[in-house]
Amino acid sequence: MAERLRLGVNIDHVATLRNARGGALPDPVRAAMAAQGAGADGITAHLREDRRHIRDDDIAAILKAIEIPLNFEMAATEEMQAIALMHRPHAVCLVPERREERTTEGGLEVAADQNRLASFIGPLADAGCRVSLFIAPDPAQIEAASRIGAPVIELHAGAYCDLDAEGAYEARDAEFNRLADGAKHAADLGLEVHMGHGLSYTNVTPIAALPEVRELNIGHFLIGEAVFVGLPAAMAEMRRLMDEARGG
Repeated sequence: MAERLRLGVNIDHVATLRNARGGALPDPVRAAMAAQGAGADGITAHLREDRRHIRDDDIAAILKAIEIPLNFEMAATEEMQAIALMHRPHAVCLVPERREERTTEGGLEVAADQNRLASFIGPLADAGCRVSLFIAPDPAQIEAASRIGAPVIELHAGAYCDLDAEGAYEARDAEFNRLADGAKHAADLGLEVHMGHGLSYTNVTPIAALPEVRELNIGHFLIGEAVFVGLPAAMAEMRRLMDEARGG
């Protein structure tokens, strides 16, 4: 049996639902606790610059409440670096961010920004945060991530997931091969490989079967499914598919 694949649960969109009404419910901290109780290996939360879902006080409250690692997603800005250094979460994942996008649309540009990013991640690593970079499965980006000393990358699976949903299977398979090649290339360089963005019951199995992948971060689909079946049940089915893909 292959190594157990970790599941990180992104609770951003519990906060999206809360903010739509402007009150305090549903509480993303409660979602984090529920995910932890249902066997999540970690919690992911993205503090966007415009605070459209997770807010600053959510980060503090989640860290106080949970016993499993927090993966703090953030833009590579001075403001976000200061917040990360104040809280010192287990992991910091640097993501690209544009105000007008609905969700993260692509990978971080590392190759063209190596000097700045190398300097940026240094204080985070010194503070004990495990830094990861959310990037496209592009050899140039993977190699740049390795050069600047990031120990982890998270490959953007969004294009693969979108093509699968559209029924564009030839293009989907080509994108899957890019992800598979990228994962192998990264592992050969000594990087730990995670994947995320758009994963669901219908598309997770091939991704979960990739032996180089150590962790999947899944949020929107699990939170949406939880509306109908509850978060523990939604997670249990995802966990079953992941384990089955690994031969468990």
